[in-house]
Amino acid sequence: MRIKVINPNSTASMTAVIAAAARAAASAGTEIVAATSPSGPASIEGHYDEAVSVIGLLEEIRAGERDGCDGYVVACFGDPGLLAAREAARGPVLGIAEAAMHAASFLATGFSVVTTLGRTRIIAEHLLRNYGMEHHCRRVRATELAVLELDDPASDARGRILAECRRALDEDGSGAIVLGCAGMADLAADLQRELGVPVIDGVGIAVRFVEALAGLGLSTSKRGDLAAPLPKPFAGAMAGMAWRG
Repeated sequence: MRIKVINPNSTASMTAVIAAAARAAASAGTEIVAATSPSGPASIEGHYDEAVSVIGLLEEIRAGERDGCDGYVVACFGDPGLLAAREAARGPVLGIAEAAMHAASFLATGFSVVTTLGRTRIIAEHLLRNYGMEHHCRRVRATELAVLELDDPASDARGRILAECRRALDEDGSGAIVLGCAGMADLAADLQRELGVPVIDGVGIAVRFVEALAGLGLSTSKRGDLAAPLPKPFAGAMAGMAWRG
């Protein structure tokens, strides 16, 4: 089985963190193809960033379809372009936020999300409502770490995230933590040992869910709104994105 894990931002060092987490989670015999968006922002921290990032994400989906990938993971906690990616792909496409939230609801009656900036907290709250997870999530908490600070030792990212996780357990009454950024994927196992509760990295969970769906012969429905895009002319810089099947 071949699963393509796409980092929708253009920072290759973050893709390396994501790829390591995906490969650690994958079953024997699953090939992880890690991709960095060929265009767009260095990090995704708002609605504008998300909108611009979707073009690079879709380019990688289309390339994966040509290469025979069996499924995809969108490795950004905002799940940008998820439904568009499902239109473009034959196999299952999972976003890490949706996957992580559902996994947390299997493991605890209430969870907290620990994310980066306060403005991305609001995006996560929108996703909770869209995914029907409001009754499971006790609170979304921001560390006020910028995404690109996660791999900067001077930011003390691990210490700040750990402290926010402790506050979530003490103040929210949560039984599990969801890490609200793909760039936190390398911290999940360490934080889980420290905290003694499930700490869920959406990258690894999404890989396993894609394996399960594809392994059962399940793929994205092509009936209704997730049918392949309609062929039509595209203008300007987007002319090359016109759907050709």
